[in-house]
Amino acid sequence: MVTKPPSEETDEPTEVERRNADVCNVVGSIEMIGSKWKLIVLNDLREGEKRFNELKRSTGASSYTLSRVLGDLEEAGFIENRKEFEAPVASYYTLSERGDALCPVFESLDAWGDDWL
Repeated sequence: MVTKPPSEETDEPTEVERRNADVCNVVGSIEMIGSKWKLIVLNDLREGEKRFNELKRSTGASSYTLSRVLGDLEEAGFIENRKEFEAPVASYYTLSERGDALCPVFESLDAWGDDWL
């Protein structure tokens, strides 16, 4: 067990701990949505509901990659999958409330990219 010196025995976070906590939110967010394909799919779904093959065509992702990414995004609560069981069976993907809340972030990143890339 590591004990702190008397000068460090406090429940109050240090300045470094406060700054790192702010960064942790950014790092955690990037880890959750930061893969290339997740960003591409989320950005593509900003246009509205799409079927699997529509997403495949518009993103250029392979079936394997798109399936994996859609599963990850659905599990994380960023997208919703609606299935229609009439022939032919179809899956429709759309942004959830959580995913829709990312739209201003995409707009800000797009504006930043226009200025700096």
